[in-house]
Amino acid sequence: MNRYEGRRVLITGGGSGIGQATVQRILAEGGRVHTVDVNEAGLKATADRAVADGVAERLTTAVLDISDESAVREGVAAAVATLGGLDVLVNAAGILRSEHTHKTTLDFWNKIISVNLTGTFLMVREAIPALLEGDRPVIVNFSSTSASFAHPYMSAYAASKGGIQSMSHALAAEYSKQGLRVVCVAPGSIESGMTTGTGPGLPEDTDWSLFTKLAPAIGQGFAGPQTVAGVVAMLGSEDGAFITGTEIRIDGGTHY
Repeated sequence: MNRYEGRRVLITGGGSGIGQATVQRILAEGGRVHTVDVNEAGLKATADRAVADGVAERLTTAVLDISDESAVREGVAAAVATLGGLDVLVNAAGILRSEHTHKTTLDFWNKIISVNLTGTFLMVREAIPALLEGDRPVIVNFSSTSASFAHPYMSAYAASKGGIQSMSHALAAEYSKQGLRVVCVAPGSIESGMTTGTGPGLPEDTDWSLFTKLAPAIGQGFAGPQTVAGVVAMLGSEDGAFITGTEIRIDGGTHY
């Protein structure tokens, strides 16, 4: 499939996990991609993979902290200039941290909100003018199953993702008559850097009985990030042309 031939796509969080898988998927479908991340080593790995896949000429990368307003303003302008315009924005960057709510410091709370919610807002705000001049423009934001289902010890993360989900509904209504679609994906039970290794870091005294359901209903456990990347690619293409102002849960039935 070449659903993205000629399309210009900006993806945050392209240095690992779902963001990296989304970069690979859209490059494979013919798109031109500019991806940003705070992880320079991760971006290099993404670029190296593009070389191996023979698509490096359609990929550019840049280090960017999406919680930094001035950096986002400059970074989005540079991305639009590099791509020659913008048709799709994918806000995959985010962080996941866990703590007892009564032990959650304001710094802990603010860090999660500033990256996940404020970072998404800043990227959207700076990209909208270019998107409105683009071809069949789309914003794909990242919510989470935690926005709608109880994930203990993750109140800050859940708040950030619930805010993204609500914001996306408002954006979809505000810009619908200008042809801009805004949709969310809500992943759960997906393997990524956020869920393994440097993942949520649950408290040592975690009460596992609070997690009423952990395993997907289908498959043999957590799915790979490419599972989400395929849905993101659909939403940003003409196959998703009648989808806006909503979210799609991708969790293998963990929360049915």
